[in-house]
Formats: sequence, C-alpha cells, structure tokens
Amino acid sequence: MKYTVLSLFPDIVDAFMQSSIMAKAIERGFVAYQAVNIRNFAFDKHKTCDDAPYGGGAGMLMLPEPLGCALESVGVRNRFETRRLSGKMGGTEAADSACPVDTRCPPKKKVIYLTPSGKSFTQALAKEFATEQEELVLLCGRYEGIDQRIIDAYVDEEVSVGDYVLSSGEVAALAVIDATYRLIERVISPLSLEEESFGNGLLEYPQWTRPEKYGTLTVPDILLSGHHENIRRFRLRKRVEKTLSFRPDLIRKGLEEHLFDAETCKIIDAIAETITDI
Repeated sequence: MKYTVLSLFPDIVDAFMQSSIMAKAIERGFVAYQAVNIRNFAFDKHKTCDDAPYGGGAGMLMLPEPLGCALESVGVRNRFETRRLSGKMGGTEAADSACPVDTRCPPKKKVIYLTPSGKSFTQALAKEFATEQEELVLLCGRYEGIDQRIIDAYVDEEVSVGDYVLSSGEVAALAVIDATYRLIERVISPLSLEEESFGNGLLEYPQWTRPEKYGTLTVPDILLSGHHENIRRFRLRKRVEKTLSFRPDLIRKGLEEHLFDAETCKIIDAIAETITDI
C-alpha cells in the first residue's frame, strides 16, 4: 500500500511516518508513502495557496490551481479533461498544461478529501481501503476548505473522521492512514485484530496486566485461573456489557444485521433485562 499525502505542512506527515510500527512497516516494504508540499505548485513568489471565497463569508479557501497541479504531479487525472481529450482524434492529442504530470501508468488509487462534511470513516471503510486499494491519495484541506472544482474534477470520496471540525486536514489524514495500514497483511499479527473494537459488532473487552494488585484494585480471578474457556466466556460477556453501556447503537445494528451468534445473543438478552436503552 502506498499513501500519497498532499499537504501545506508535509512535516507533520513525515514525523508520523518515521515513528513506531509505521516506520517498521515502511522499512519492511509493506507500506510506502510520499508527502507532497502543495506550496511547491503555487504560481507566485509568495507561494500563495488561498484566497477569499466568492460570495463572501469568513475565512479563506484553498486555491484550485496549486491543488490541481499537485494532484496531477502524482498521476491523478482531471476527469473532465480526460473526457474532453477522449473526444479529440481518438484521444491522441495531449492537453497543454503548466503542471508537471507523472505520465507513468497510474496504479489502482483512490483520491480522498478529508472534510467534516464527508461520509463517516468507519472500521468497515478502513478495511475496504486497506484491502481494495494499492494507493490512497489523501488531500488535506486547511482554512475553510478547498475549491469545489477540485472535488468535482479529482476527488473520488469525501471522508470525515468524526462529527467535529479540525483545523488540520493532516490530523484527519493520519487517522485514516493509522486505521488502514495496520490492516495490511503482515503489518500486525492477525491474532491482534480478531477481537478488536468493532469486530463482529462489539467493542473490545477491558484488559489487565501486572501487577495483580494496584492499590486496592485487583485483577479478576478468572483471568488468573488458566481456564481458557472460562476466560473466553468472561471476555465475551465483558464485550457485550461494554458495548451496551457505551454504544447501544452497535448492538441494535448487530441484531438487525444478524451479526451475533447464539451465544452472544443469549448474553445480550440476559444483560438487556436490566437495561432499557437499547
């Protein structure tokens, strides 16, 4: 998987990519990345990348020209220009452009614009990106966002990492990267992914480690018993309890979509008798 991040502040991306498990994944060749500085494609000596929006309003908007050139430099094509060219002499004529364009055959890539008004980023979407794409091109907005024409011409999906507003599109892009790269084969042990939150419609169970006693709090005896089946049942019940408490919407969805096996449904029914908010 390759991540190409278009940003006004590529150092933020570099710092993340050079740390922890991500750095190891890059070193082992499972992940590659490119941080592209949008300012390098500005047309004036001041490297201007924003201007006031038409129609008035607070804040500034990112200019379309630097964004378009930055996208084309990494092999993304303007879908409207492609249509226009395809109607000319069998598509043999090339368009005049001031943008440096990577003319190599582009890999299977998806252009994602990070924005609060996009579709919700979920674990299911992270899995889709990680398994179905060879490259994610992540466009990081700033200020009040980007010119709509860039979205219309280049963007495949608009994605939001939550129902809140960030000043930095880089933060949202790194959230998408972090959620997807760990799902790439061989980056993390498959066993570590099996019972994570949102797997099988439930949140992850609480966990404990050494020491056995911390102040007046102790590790549940069942986890010290060595009885694997009892531990499995204990953890499943804790997953159900936590999901019912924090995210009852996930329980409702799981029941509607028949995500749960008979054992899990039985636990849900038993706990739900004392809970009304499901």
